[in-house]
Amino acid sequence: MRVVELAGIGPAPFAGMSLADLGADVIRVDRPVPSELSAAPPDQDVLNRGKRSAVLDLKDPDGTAALLRLVEDADVLLEGYRPGVMERLGVGPSVALKHNPRLVYVRLTGWGQDGPLSATAGHEINYLALTGVLGATGAAGAPPQVPMPLIGDYAGGGAYAVIGALSALFEASRTGRGQVVDVAMVDGVTHLLAATYSMLGAGRWNDARGTNTLDGASPFYAVYETSDRQWMSVGALENKFFATLLRELGIGRNEFDPADQNDTEQWPRLRELLAGAFRTGTRDEWARHFATSDACVAPVLGLREAAGHPHLATRGSVVTDGSSIQPGKAPRFVGPISGSETVQHG
Repeated sequence: MRVVELAGIGPAPFAGMSLADLGADVIRVDRPVPSELSAAPPDQDVLNRGKRSAVLDLKDPDGTAALLRLVEDADVLLEGYRPGVMERLGVGPSVALKHNPRLVYVRLTGWGQDGPLSATAGHEINYLALTGVLGATGAAGAPPQVPMPLIGDYAGGGAYAVIGALSALFEASRTGRGQVVDVAMVDGVTHLLAATYSMLGAGRWNDARGTNTLDGASPFYAVYETSDRQWMSVGALENKFFATLLRELGIGRNEFDPADQNDTEQWPRLRELLAGAFRTGTRDEWARHFATSDACVAPVLGLREAAGHPHLATRGSVVTDGSSIQPGKAPRFVGPISGSETVQHG
């Protein structure tokens, strides 16, 4: 499968990298002058891995003609420009599909190809704000907490572009006809909220930030400081795991009965008990203590620390080479099973 990716920032390069990881021949069409917002210099940018590069000036007729020649032999065209930009360059969907009727034309934007905001600029923080995610993130009584640029750009944008591309390719393999795939980060983020909307409709979630079971309000789904000013994460939602958590921390039934886990009136006292227990040891001591338990407890690691964690290292989740750190490929594929299962990491 050949993919022509028009160089940009964030979600579109991530989609191209993901398709390259899955085995596609990705040709990245770079601008004569790289974007100042690129993740790193081109030779250090992990999002460029597995791709070939062609430098074209799409504002020059010769550049657009060269792009159309690439499109003729491509299965997918991937672009992340504002609506109308590709049309003005002379390589919009109607032109591209005339050159290649089987082409899957993936358009990745924040607001989408239509709607009142479609022509305006934006970044992840704006898309999260409008979809309600930003307003739901953070502690009660505090300003919304800006998360890492993963939810909108890479989950709601890049990952959905891959889903759309592969789905349209499957359809093209059956019908011989390509199509345009409109990927909007606001759509993807809203789609990711399916379970949250279910809880909202069932009265199990409300819009008051930091007051819900899964947004830090519950003491058994939170983070706790350790004696060395590091942090441990606790996610003991199920009662059997919660009971294990109390037992491992040495909190007896006389101090807190596991049966009272969901009694919100007792949450302040429970939080104090958990906080006091975690302050008696360092993060690494607690990490070793909980390493083989079902208490749903894990240390809060920095990015470089995470790269060296034995579990991630064993799976190849993070690949390190000197100063270079990058994610391994995902998902994994299991080859034909004969006798024993073997996970293929290539």
